[in-house]
Amino acid sequence: MTSFIKILKVSGAVLLGIILIVIISGVIISKPLPEGVEGQEADELAQQLLSKVNSEAFEKTALIEWTFAGIRSYEWYKSKDYVIVSTDSYKVKLDLKKYSNSIVLSSANADHKKLIEKSITNFNNDSFWLVAPYKLMDEGTERRLVTTNGKQSLLVTYTKGGSTPGDSYLWNIDKNNKPTSFEMWVSILPIGGLEAIWKEWTTTETGMLVSTKKTIFGIPIAITDLKTSF
Repeated sequence: MTSFIKILKVSGAVLLGIILIVIISGVIISKPLPEGVEGQEADELAQQLLSKVNSEAFEKTALIEWTFAGIRSYEWYKSKDYVIVSTDSYKVKLDLKKYSNSIVLSSANADHKKLIEKSITNFNNDSFWLVAPYKLMDEGTERRLVTTNGKQSLLVTYTKGGSTPGDSYLWNIDKNNKPTSFEMWVSILPIGGLEAIWKEWTTTETGMLVSTKKTIFGIPIAITDLKTSF
């Protein structure tokens, strides 16, 4: 028993040490949210970025299918405002117009309400990592032009909607107005300005330009099984 207690004490100390390292690293690495200028120039840059990823194709696309990080798969019937969320252990149909109409299609979990709430959060997160470049002009967004060393970036703040309103993203773009990465100031992360690189862009069947791999600290987040249709 004494040895077991010692092991618990050591494990607790290690865990506490890891937590402290994460917190301290967050304080050291964190960047302040940059200041930018709202107005016509910011909106023009947003429109140039939207044109590059073919926002018209996104608007016309009726169905988007993909798997996020090999964990969850989606069939997003965008024109009908519902999505099927699937994993190895459950399948949920989310009504995106009225969440209360959502249903669990299959699951061993008896708590359907909790499963639906979890699926809503996952869809909001996973779809953002897929289509964030198309959401620059969404209702409730604020756009600011940020200029650093002569280079322009677009700061987008979501004042409402999704699961974490108030989050901000600074889009970095190349000379052809193609997104290359964004830096995040989000409520779920202790590090402000954490950068996610967007790469391996592909043109879908409906003409959308989509990044199929993001990396954070070199850790990949893959988008696979991607299909779109009208």
